[in-house]
Amino acid sequence: MIIDFSPLELKYRYKIMSRSIIPRPIAWIVTEGKTLNIAPFSYFMALSSNPPTLIVSIGHKKDGTQKDTLKNILQTKKCTICSVTPDQITQMHASSESLPEEVSEAEAFGIATKRIVEDFPPIITDSPSAFFCELNQVVDLSGSKTIPLIVEIKKYYIADNYFDPNYNFELDLVARVGREYRLCNKKIEP
Repeated sequence: MIIDFSPLELKYRYKIMSRSIIPRPIAWIVTEGKTLNIAPFSYFMALSSNPPTLIVSIGHKKDGTQKDTLKNILQTKKCTICSVTPDQITQMHASSESLPEEVSEAEAFGIATKRIVEDFPPIITDSPSAFFCELNQVVDLSGSKTIPLIVEIKKYYIADNYFDPNYNFELDLVARVGREYRLCNKKIEP
């Protein structure tokens, strides 16, 4: 069956894409604005290793205004993207709730953070890895309320207990598959 996307309602396009492009890693993005903002995004992927870039798509709030993450990145040009472990799923999922801009998810949901790189937002304390990124480019999808951002990796954090001098990290990270969260580091033999 061939499905034509042009007449398809947005909710069905989303369902097809979110169930077919799997797994989608979770970008738990930390930004700074009026408060410390922490929010998860599953439309996130590596884009290139030269320059080292990632892409994340950020929608708008239900009222049509910019999400705090988007507003903060556009203003400060910086973000810290933390990985998510199975132990962090409850807090990560809670941080997706829409809060007033003056309320920090760190305080509302008890998410511990620590600043380890000057001039970048802090990491989530228990995250085993994080990318410290600067805004490289805003992609214009004419007519879309979703704004794809290309961010360039400037520094990378890996917890000491995961570090390997050959950079062969084995991280147990969470990804989104359809509506569910799953562990994305399980090897399958061909």
